[in-house]
Amino acid sequence: MKILLLIESLTSGGRERRLVELVKGFSDFEDVELAVVVFSDKIHYTEIFDFGIPVKILKRVPKKNPVVFYRLFEFCRNWKPDLMHSWGTMSTIWAIPSSVLLRVKLINANIVNAPINMGFFNKQYFRARLTFPFSEVILGNSWAGLKAYKVPKEKAVCIYNGFGVERLSNLKDAVAIRKRFHIKTPYVIGMVASFTDKKDFETLINAALILFETRNDITFLAIGEGPNLEKCKKLIPPEYTPLFIFTGVQNDIESIVNIFDIGVLATNTKVHGEGISNAILEYMALGKPTVATTGGGTNEIVEDMKTGFLIPPDSPRALADKVNYLLESKNEADQMGVKAKNRITSVFGLEKMTTEYHNLYKRLLA
Repeated sequence: MKILLLIESLTSGGRERRLVELVKGFSDFEDVELAVVVFSDKIHYTEIFDFGIPVKILKRVPKKNPVVFYRLFEFCRNWKPDLMHSWGTMSTIWAIPSSVLLRVKLINANIVNAPINMGFFNKQYFRARLTFPFSEVILGNSWAGLKAYKVPKEKAVCIYNGFGVERLSNLKDAVAIRKRFHIKTPYVIGMVASFTDKKDFETLINAALILFETRNDITFLAIGEGPNLEKCKKLIPPEYTPLFIFTGVQNDIESIVNIFDIGVLATNTKVHGEGISNAILEYMALGKPTVATTGGGTNEIVEDMKTGFLIPPDSPRALADKVNYLLESKNEADQMGVKAKNRITSVFGLEKMTTEYHNLYKRLLA
């Protein structure tokens, strides 16, 4: 089976990580031949070049240059894929002409979130819906996402993100990580996310300030970058800056998460609904209990009161209370971490994800 994967970019992000993990997972399948088309030269996951598969960069210059449609058509005509598998709305739009003209079935995997109450005239919703008639399958990484976009039942397929446990095989020394960030407290609470309107770092910061009123044994790590980073930094009073550290983008995320006692994902549900968060998968794979905003695909990962806690949106007090509870209830927190790690293996394993994609490809080509 010759499968062409198409994605807007390979910058640091959830869907990008998932594509790379899939390519890695398929290295053990002798009946699958892959190629990747990237519509940008921004490559964070440079390991994509180490797998020995064709990686074609079709950069759009200028941004709305229609020549990209023809260049993709030429690549497809020469490489002759059996299936096209797009990983975003724009990559699906660029794939449609080649799919139609060359009669190659198109898997449309553009649903990676689960917004609440989207109207028809919502730009994100409208563009996604436009691609549905041209798609053989509309793939989501959560059932909540498929429901939010009102995907026709006969085309809807959900395949959860897969976490490759080999990512945990070369973790850096925890003492060295703590030293790098000048952490002196016994406890570390962390959140890995982009500083955009979709993520609610303000709730994390306000929860930290509540806890700092009664505790001085916690350091918070905020890992990521984005347009709201400087605004968030200004919310930390000077006396607490040693206890709330903004790390920027980091390449050794797993090693940093490994020093967490608790992983947090606070979401701004007014503008965003989570799909299957790779950050939460990382927390759980490393045996960390998670405290996360309820809603969307998060409810499909975190089992409330079993592998962590789900809290209402925009609730710093609830977040502070759950963090404090877990720190004070070490045995229960440890048990949650063990259950979280087991859940990753059984439900969100890389082998399981790869097998489900393989079965989907075989079904469509049968």
